[in-house]
Amino acid sequence: MSTNQRNYRATFILDNRGTEDTIEKIIEDVKAEIVAVQGVVGKVENLGKRDFARVTDKKLVAATYVQIDFAAAATVPEALKERLRLKNQVYRTYIQLA
Repeated sequence: MSTNQRNYRATFILDNRGTEDTIEKIIEDVKAEIVAVQGVVGKVENLGKRDFARVTDKKLVAATYVQIDFAAAATVPEALKERLRLKNQVYRTYIQLA
């Protein structure tokens, strides 16, 4: 890892309503997006389906949470959020320094 790379932990809330994609397929798509923005994927942890503390959509009261650790340059988190914003299967994205 070069000196300009940072370690990140991203938490994704996945929504597979209305699609035939499995959660594993959606996770693979998210990992591919991380690689597409020059990130190096590390540990992937499926945290399972959890209820929301604050429901924003009455039709979606729980969803699957996934944490992915990755290494990338400082500009990658914003680029990744922008790319995933267009994917309906990714309900929310939270990225923090690990």
